[in-house]
Amino acid sequence: MTKIFMTRPLPDSVQAAAADLFDLTVRPQTSPLTVEEMRTALSDYDGVVPTLGDMFSSEIFVAEPAWRCQILANFGVGYNHIDVDAATASGLTVTNTPGAVTDATADTAMTLMLMSARRAGEGERLLRAGHWEGWHPTQLLGMHLGGKTVGIVGMGRIGQAIARRCHFGFGMHVAYHSRSAKTLDFPATQMDSLLHLAAAVDVLVVAVPGGDATHHLINAQVLSVMQSHAHLINIARGNVVEESALIAALSAGDIGGAGLDVYEFEPVVPEALKAMENVVLLPHIGTAALEVREDMGMMTVTNLKAFFTGEIPPNKV
Repeated sequence: MTKIFMTRPLPDSVQAAAADLFDLTVRPQTSPLTVEEMRTALSDYDGVVPTLGDMFSSEIFVAEPAWRCQILANFGVGYNHIDVDAATASGLTVTNTPGAVTDATADTAMTLMLMSARRAGEGERLLRAGHWEGWHPTQLLGMHLGGKTVGIVGMGRIGQAIARRCHFGFGMHVAYHSRSAKTLDFPATQMDSLLHLAAAVDVLVVAVPGGDATHHLINAQVLSVMQSHAHLINIARGNVVEESALIAALSAGDIGGAGLDVYEFEPVVPEALKAMENVVLLPHIGTAALEVREDMGMMTVTNLKAFFTGEIPPNKV
């Protein structure tokens, strides 16, 4: 029977569906795989379900001339932790789970936008610490999102879902910078450069894929042209934002605030960020809803089933 290895526990319904089709082993730990664990997974199983943090680099694949594993059915839409070219060269197919994460990630972006603009985290800390002395007209004055301009960096599925929420839900003006012009079902202005976008908006939302091409895309230069009241929101990958430059910009008051769900060196979050009142910090919960994680998991099972029945997996990357 085909042997499948899940690198982290997934929802019970997903594990049950996989166990009905395959000889399933689920690793009980929630931490990323070690190098030795990755090599064992490739040598002992026909398919592996990895996820964020399982760093399948080229060095892992070239350690052996041939592996038993034939497919990495990644749990997640992002797969920059897998060297796809090296995997392909070693005869492995790589799949992911697009679509299932779109709405949940867009909702998280809106959560961060509202919390950051309206100083919700700061207010909750004030109340929980017992320092709230009651309502008054100038307390915790934030930025109203209605009528403001949001800039979307990367207008893919998730970027468009965020933009729709901003336009239809909050009456915001939408601008974006993307590799190509998009045909959209809402009004939006395409900007000719990232710097022009960053300078023009009240909220800059990062929604690009991870990988070498987007590493430190949001750097000191981009942050320096943002307006002093503007907020940066990142729901993409942590290393898309140059974290040290962001800390410097926030410390100097060059931008108004930030809302982050991902971090450059996660799970490590700099003490400087944690100490700032004008930063909202979430523990990478962009897709953390049961039905979303179930949908993602079922997509990995679908990809595995298709592959091992001789079909092209629906989400091959």
